[in-house]
Amino acid sequence: MDSGDDEPVVTQPPPVTAAAASTDTPTDATALPKQAIRKVIQQTTGQQVSQPVAQIVAGVAKVFVGEIVEKARQVQSRRNDSGPLTPDHLREAYRMYQAETGRVGSARPMRGKRLFVR
Repeated sequence: MDSGDDEPVVTQPPPVTAAAASTDTPTDATALPKQAIRKVIQQTTGQQVSQPVAQIVAGVAKVFVGEIVEKARQVQSRRNDSGPLTPDHLREAYRMYQAETGRVGSARPMRGKRLFVR
C-alpha cells in the first residue's frame, strides 16, 4: 500500500446545489438578506415583489451604503479622527451625498421619520 509518495490527499467540497444556493442566509458577509429586503419593499409599496426585484434593490442599497461609508471615511480623515466611524461622520457623509447628487429618496419624506439628524 505504501508507494513511497507521501502526498496529502486533497478532497474537494461538495458542489453547491440549487436548494443550498436558494437559502436566505447570505454566503457573502456583506450581502443583505433578500427576504428582509422583500419584506421592506412589500411594506413600503403594499405590493408583492419577486425575488429578482428584491435582489436588484438589495444591490442598489449595498452600493448606496458603500458610497456613504466611503464619504464618511473621507470626513473622518479630513478631521484627523481615528477609530470607528461615528454617527457624526455618517451624518456629514449623507449631507455631502445629498449636496452632490440632489434629493435622496422619495419625493415626499416619510411622516416624522428623518435619517441621520440630530
